Amino acid sequence: MGTAIGSLELNSIATGVIAGDAMLKAADVSLIMAQPTCPGKFIILVAGDTASVESSVKAGAAEGGEHVVDYTIIPSIDPEVIPAITRSTAPEQKEAVAVAETFSLTAAILAADYAVKSSLIDLIEVRLGRGLGGKSFVIMTGAVADVRSAADSIRSELKKSGMVLNIVIVPHLHEDMYQAIL
Repeated sequence: MGTAIGSLELNSIATGVIAGDAMLKAADVSLIMAQPTCPGKFIILVAGDTASVESSVKAGAAEGGEHVVDYTIIPSIDPEVIPAITRSTAPEQKEAVAVAETFSLTAAILAADYAVKSSLIDLIEVRLGRGLGGKSFVIMTGAVADVRSAADSIRSELKKSGMVLNIVIVPHLHEDMYQAIL
C-alpha cells in the first residue's frame, strides 16, 4: 500500500495553527503543507501510513471544532499528486491541457488523485487557494482522450459534493500560454 495523505481545511488561521500542531503531535506523519489560503482559510496536509494519517486528521478536526470546513483522507495517494501540490513538477506539454477548478482545497486534491488514477495524464500543478478567493485548481496535460477521461472522472467523482466549478480542455494550448501557467 502507498502513502496516505490527509488534509484539513479550516476557516480560521489561528485555529489552523493549533489544529496543525495537534495533528503533528497525534501521530507519526510528515507535514507537507500548513499555510493560510484565501479567503482567510488555513490548510494542513500530512502524509504517512493510513492509520497515522487517520489519527492525525481526527486530532486536527477535534481541535478545529466548528472551524473545520472540510477534510479528507486518501489511503493511497498517487505519487504524482504531492509534487504537483508543492509545485515541484513541470512536465513537458503533451497534446492537450485541462484545468479543473473547484470550490474547495480538499476537492482539488481529490480531483488530482482521481485524474491521475483514471487516465494517463501528467499533473502540472495543484493550486490550493492562495490568491484565488478560496477556490483551487488542477492543471494537467496528456493526450486529448486521456485528458477528457480525467475530466470525466473528476466530474463524476465530485458531482455529489457540488465542489466542481468548471473544467476546461484545450486540445492544443499555445506554447506561450503553457509557459505562462508553469
